[in-house]
Amino acid sequence: MSRSLSLPVAALIGIAFALPAHAVEFNTIDAAKSQLGFSYQQMGVKMDGQFGRFAARLKFDPAKPAAAQASFDVQIASVDAGSPDANKELAGKDWFDSTRHPLAQFVATRIAPLGGNRYQANGQLTIKGRTREVSAPVTFTPSGNGAVLEGSFSIQRSDFAIGEGAWADVGIVANPIQIRFKLLAEVDKAAGKIPGK
Repeated sequence: MSRSLSLPVAALIGIAFALPAHAVEFNTIDAAKSQLGFSYQQMGVKMDGQFGRFAARLKFDPAKPAAAQASFDVQIASVDAGSPDANKELAGKDWFDSTRHPLAQFVATRIAPLGGNRYQANGQLTIKGRTREVSAPVTFTPSGNGAVLEGSFSIQRSDFAIGEGAWADVGIVANPIQIRFKLLAEVDKAAGKIPGK
């Protein structure tokens, strides 16, 4: 091989090894190994809770984020704020009103790369029949035979009528609610090696 050809050929070989052999699409969420939680301030004291049951639909190739699809249905009655009394109160009419609105839903409208293993997910969040645009930075981390999608975002509870009547006073329960998620995404084993592994 002549010297004049050695560098371009070496460069092409390097590029070939740097590229994934084929696309890998994550298409399921293991809800049993995932977490969906929230935090808020009540009389200046931080309170935490979580939702125990939700279903997700996912199509996500890290190399093609613009083509991604994601949606989540959260069963409101699965709320856990630390005690049976608190859970009953939050599921009631003044708060989440789980009888009339049993599901909260998020539907992604755009997922964009931020560099490295970070993405920005924009979408429509619907709670109690009210829909608002939300945006969340998401970290993508390969883990075992899947990957962890982790992030958080804030909403204003008044935008969704979470806390009506006497509870509408944001001096008692603060308006911001922080939503946290840690989702284990999985891919068909036949699809190949997980990116980054």
